[in-house]
Amino acid sequence: MSTTATPIDITPDNEELELFRDMVLRFLEQEIIPHYEQWEADHLMPRDVWNTLGEAGMLLVDFPEQYGAAAASFDVCQMIQEEMCRLGLHGLGTGYNIHSNIVAPYILNIGTDEQKDQWLPPMVSGEVVTAIAMTEPGAGSDLAGMRTSAIRDGDEYVINGSKTFITNGIHADMVIVCAKTAPNAGSKGISLFMIDTSLDGYATGKKIEKMGQHSSDTAELFFDNVRVPASALLGEEGKGFIYLMQELPRERLGCAVQAIGHAQGALDLTAAYVTERKAFGNSVSQFQNTRFKLAEVKTELEMCRALLEKHMAKFSQGKMTVEDAAMLKLACTEMQLRMVNECLQLFGGYGYTDEYPISRFYRDARVQTIYAGSSEIMKEVIARGVVGR
Repeated sequence: MSTTATPIDITPDNEELELFRDMVLRFLEQEIIPHYEQWEADHLMPRDVWNTLGEAGMLLVDFPEQYGAAAASFDVCQMIQEEMCRLGLHGLGTGYNIHSNIVAPYILNIGTDEQKDQWLPPMVSGEVVTAIAMTEPGAGSDLAGMRTSAIRDGDEYVINGSKTFITNGIHADMVIVCAKTAPNAGSKGISLFMIDTSLDGYATGKKIEKMGQHSSDTAELFFDNVRVPASALLGEEGKGFIYLMQELPRERLGCAVQAIGHAQGALDLTAAYVTERKAFGNSVSQFQNTRFKLAEVKTELEMCRALLEKHMAKFSQGKMTVEDAAMLKLACTEMQLRMVNECLQLFGGYGYTDEYPISRFYRDARVQTIYAGSSEIMKEVIARGVVGR
């Protein structure tokens, strides 16, 4: 079955978005889709995919021209992620989200001019792949409980510790690492560092094998007396947790965008399948149960799309709050899981086979309610805005 589906809706008079969308679709159909099944089978995308993305102008598209980027609108960056996920390329979409939608804004918003000049141009070209390392084996979503340390030693910091579940960890050339510069200060002791992965003492563990998103590389990272210059500090010492809270809303908005695209792709695949599939002499699409299920999932999808549009507008105006982002991620990713589950059910036994891409949609969706803050953490964030701590 083809993964091609109806393109996302766009505003007819938004010429920039339309032009970029056409370019993105051509690029994905020519350069990515023909190879994607093999990458999934290999459980890893080739490193040179990032160079190809850079050459096509797909990376950091909404960044200033002075860094080699297209200076497009924020909507364009989100559209690229949505299209990737709609076409069933969720592993690529997740890696893209980390590099272009998460790491890059940290550098642009917090970094010095020297740091921006050093890292952003090669990130735009794909010469440098990036990751962000927050989660630790024993800490999970408890960022204040992290143990990775960064101790000042003259003009350097010495970093020790480990991180896990790091997207782009295998291919990363630079990683933003969260570490404790004041071990007993709780969240006020966290700082951020930009670490060149070629430094002595830095090591990448074996690729973590996952339930889904097989082509996306995920790894453990190890730091054994890694010495970085003081200039590798991102922002001010001790303000890492504040920076994380400032940037997490965009990350969670990105998860919602992925959820909308992925759910739309699953719906398109399912509508095509039930129209073609015959049972008891009729098209499966003519059965009332099928029609009602599709009506329900379509309605849920459009409700979440409206919520996304509302909060994208708020983000663009600088008004999106941490609570807003939590509600958006919770609603869209939980919808995504329910919707893909219902869609797979309508495929019957064929939905459980790798022959049909809906099975990959099902596997790839599952992590969405876990990373970037689990649904349980999102509920706690929202509840604090309702009844306090």
